[in-house]
Amino acid sequence: MQDVAGKVAFVTGGASGIGLGLAKVLVAAGMKVAIADVRADHLHKALDEFAQRGERESVLTLRLDVTDRAAFKAAAAATEQAFGNVHLLVNNAGVSVLGPVKLAGFSDWDWGLNVMIGGVVNGIQTFLPHMLAHGEGGHIVNTSSMAAVVPINNASIYITAKAAVIGLSEAIRGELAADGIGVSAFCPGPVQTNIRETAQVRPEQFKHDSGYGEIERELAKRENSPLWMDPLECGERILRGILRNDLYIFTHREFREGAAERCEALLGAFPNEPVNTARADGIRFLLRNAIFAEQIARSR
Repeated sequence: MQDVAGKVAFVTGGASGIGLGLAKVLVAAGMKVAIADVRADHLHKALDEFAQRGERESVLTLRLDVTDRAAFKAAAAATEQAFGNVHLLVNNAGVSVLGPVKLAGFSDWDWGLNVMIGGVVNGIQTFLPHMLAHGEGGHIVNTSSMAAVVPINNASIYITAKAAVIGLSEAIRGELAADGIGVSAFCPGPVQTNIRETAQVRPEQFKHDSGYGEIERELAKRENSPLWMDPLECGERILRGILRNDLYIFTHREFREGAAERCEALLGAFPNEPVNTARADGIRFLLRNAIFAEQIARSR
């Protein structure tokens, strides 16, 4: 997507934090934006903000639990009815399911993965057929995290989901290129968001076998640091990545060395021996993926 003006976006988790910052940037760039979010209070506040900016007609707010496939289908229909064909899908909704793996219960795993990877799958499965049918091209952004590239302790569920999002984005990028649909894995560092309020949106059925209740109560008290990135700046970086068709969209230079160490560790783990050329010739299609060479060339 080299030009977004006059086109339509659908953003999950769009009523606060990164999602809202991006929605504001997209509207300023001339897009119509459907903002989907599970929290009605955030949707009302976001709508008021756009109204105050004189941009009320450019947004549609929709209550959506991204784990609800029927609701996703209804949200897609409502968006198309209001604005027409959707060109940009941003699977941004997430929850902060954090804590030591030894304390995790099945409810923690089920809810975290349902939202953070299941919600992405539901978004793609819902909107991709429409994007392919209208044939006007487009872009899909899947929100991962820098923690999926440079892992931290006490975040096994979160990192499992976010790492899966990177793999999913890489897997479908090559498949959809011929259809004019770009795919980006968005990996932000610390941003001013409300994700610490996870406990407020955890469904009742995922509370009974959770080991993270006290952790989530303490997390809700945590103040955002003034050093964390502003959501508007974050949104601007996402838009630049979309326009450049970047495979990865990173926000923070500070993580580069940590990512390089990971790459070096991966390379260092390979057997130090000559290539078996006969074996390599038999599996040549498995050995490289063009999306990485394309990204390297784009970044130079």
